[in-house]
Amino acid sequence: MSASPAPQPATANSHTSASPLHALMYGYIHASALRAVVVHRIPDLLALAPLTAEQLAADTGLKAGPLHRILRLLAVRGIFQQNPGGVFALTPAGRALCTDAPGSQRDAVLLFTDAMFRRSAVGLEDTLRTGEPGFDSAYGLPLFDHLGSHPDDSRLFDTAMSSLTSGVNEKIAESYPFPETARIVDVAGGRGGLLRAVLTRHPTLTGLLFDRPETVTDHLLHTGELTGRWQTEGGDVFTAIPPGGDLYLLKNILHDFPDDDCLRILSNIRGAVSTGTKLLVIDAVLPDDAAPHPAIALDIVMLMTLRGRERTHSEFGQLLGDAGFRINRTVPTPALTSIIEAEAL
Repeated sequence: MSASPAPQPATANSHTSASPLHALMYGYIHASALRAVVVHRIPDLLALAPLTAEQLAADTGLKAGPLHRILRLLAVRGIFQQNPGGVFALTPAGRALCTDAPGSQRDAVLLFTDAMFRRSAVGLEDTLRTGEPGFDSAYGLPLFDHLGSHPDDSRLFDTAMSSLTSGVNEKIAESYPFPETARIVDVAGGRGGLLRAVLTRHPTLTGLLFDRPETVTDHLLHTGELTGRWQTEGGDVFTAIPPGGDLYLLKNILHDFPDDDCLRILSNIRGAVSTGTKLLVIDAVLPDDAAPHPAIALDIVMLMTLRGRERTHSEFGQLLGDAGFRINRTVPTPALTSIIEAEAL
């Protein structure tokens, strides 16, 4: 009988998490640590040069000990790199947190770690009983009503949406075969990031940005190459949609609302367009089977803050059909979203 191999001594790095549950249990800690370094603009400082916690503390007035520990935690998650001598450097993921980074996610982090979303998430246990968003319970009114009366929160929401979609818009503009000539109407288009990307890539197109008056006032369309090719109009998607467009865009809107509100929006669009006019519904499209999809997490954000949801292809087909549209095709993009091309019947 051969002898059993001698047990190997444990090394400093041989420990593993006792359970994958730990990553979930500690999730809010990582999010809070991420918010802390973004608020204090630590990524902006590390973009200039790798620094120790002591050097960063001297520049910011923070405490070096707690800062080192938070940086170390986020280094484990790939946001920073911890080098010998306690020097921290940015990773590509951390670079996206810088104020001046192309496609910066700084505002997105500030929004999704804000009290508006933290308090909504805490309310999920009650949402399971009531079906109501945690946001409504925490703030006493729906999210968009709150934004309408809190300008600072509204600005954060709008800038975060712009940062989330800054790279996505270009991918959408590249993925769909837009016609050579058309007037594009971007319905509830926010500050116009998508419309700007479409008009920039397709110089023979013109466009109209339609959203809340306070949102379109702060639009992104005033660039030299787009001069004379765009208009803005303030209004309410539940009241009336501007007519006269050749192609309508509806990006990341339907997932904000329950089916009855989506039907109102889609019916208003149908009432504004002629038979044969195309509508591009740009949203995450969940698979009809149980296959995993990254937007399943986003679906929980909808559950806790709004009465909306992410939908499957079949569910989109039902909504559009009830509003007088027919799905022609679905075009995938390199982003989270797909492009559903629908035609007015």
